[in-house]
Amino acid sequence: MPDKINVEILEDGTIQFSTDKISAKNHASADEFMAEIEKLCGGVRVVEKRKQKYAHVHAKGVVHAH
Repeated sequence: MPDKINVEILEDGTIQFSTDKISAKNHASADEFMAEIEKLCGGVRVVEKRKQKYAHVHAKGVVHAH
């Protein structure tokens, strides 16, 4: 799984990042990167959870999403 952080600068100057899942080995450094960007830009980080992309069904009808 490639670890990617997509960056977009919106017309109002907001810096928007989006990611899919980040691997366990890179998760801490990605969090540190985002915290450093927040500190350098002087703004407040807002995290919006996105809808899950897929779901699957196990035996006996148990369903969960990832």
